[in-house]
Amino acid sequence: MSNLLLDTLQGEPTSRPPVWFMRQAGRVIPEYLALREKYSFRELMTTPDLAAEVTTQPIDRLGVDAAIIFADILVIPEAMGMEVNYTDKGPKFPNPLSEIQDPLRLLNPDPNRYEYVLKALEATRTRLPEEIPLIGFAGAPLSVFLYMVQGLSGKHTFPDAMAFFFNRPKETEAIFEQITELTIQYAKDQVSHGAQVFQLFETHCGILPEKVYLQRVLPYVSRITQAVRALDIPVIYFPKDLHTGLAELPKDMADYISIDWHIPLAKARQLVPASMGLQGNLDPRILLTDPDTIQTILEDYLAFGREHSDWIFNLGHGVIPGTSVENARFVVDWIKQADWQR
Repeated sequence: MSNLLLDTLQGEPTSRPPVWFMRQAGRVIPEYLALREKYSFRELMTTPDLAAEVTTQPIDRLGVDAAIIFADILVIPEAMGMEVNYTDKGPKFPNPLSEIQDPLRLLNPDPNRYEYVLKALEATRTRLPEEIPLIGFAGAPLSVFLYMVQGLSGKHTFPDAMAFFFNRPKETEAIFEQITELTIQYAKDQVSHGAQVFQLFETHCGILPEKVYLQRVLPYVSRITQAVRALDIPVIYFPKDLHTGLAELPKDMADYISIDWHIPLAKARQLVPASMGLQGNLDPRILLTDPDTIQTILEDYLAFGREHSDWIFNLGHGVIPGTSVENARFVVDWIKQADWQR
């Protein structure tokens, strides 16, 4: 049976671009919000049947072309032995690495600690129609490192983590090495338990100068993406706010590069090596407006989509809490019904 997202990722001709949203599992789905009144975020994430239910809700409610497993990028720090508390104001580490004399002594990677994600993948795959692919994911090394060292999600300038990064380069490299090795194993395990596509999220790529990111971080990212691609699994890499650094990505970095809304798709297409397709990049705040405004902006994508078949429609970041489910569905329906003239 035809699978629109996989066909696009593999370079097969399709009648339209596939569409899905980052952070579509939850946030805008009424059924998810009802579950959150009964269960904590951790309970939903660590109970495989509940995680599978949340993962599949957008298929019916939004009509998207893919499901992405309901999990969190901080699965890796927990699997490395760190404690994470999921609060109403975001995740918090009681013992961030910046406050520990010898942070490497705290880390003890154990793949058994993320077994609940693998069970959720299996449970989800049994619920999904054959034509709907299941996307696995992880956080990229820098973004995971920032949370582990800073300890609090609210400080998105990550001052303690940045001081650690520049002042303690050897310890930083050692932590990156552990994150990378465990993430590779985590990705491989996701694939063996049902993930058909893998996305690596570098949410805070732009916190570093471009040259520093490319020299000190990108080699770790490449190790992860290459390990997954070696399994013949398509990889999407999301380097948010890399900007002109997109032109410096290796040609075999990933199958697709996800683009944030700060750069036009046409400009991103000029920068990203032609060997890789694009995903993105609607400003998620547009979904907070009205259908007429949304449609006007969506029409700007028609020319690009007609010219470039190697494109997946998505947001430039995750769905914003409070977004109308009707507006999200409107976008999906519009993408499906538009005349792409391919």
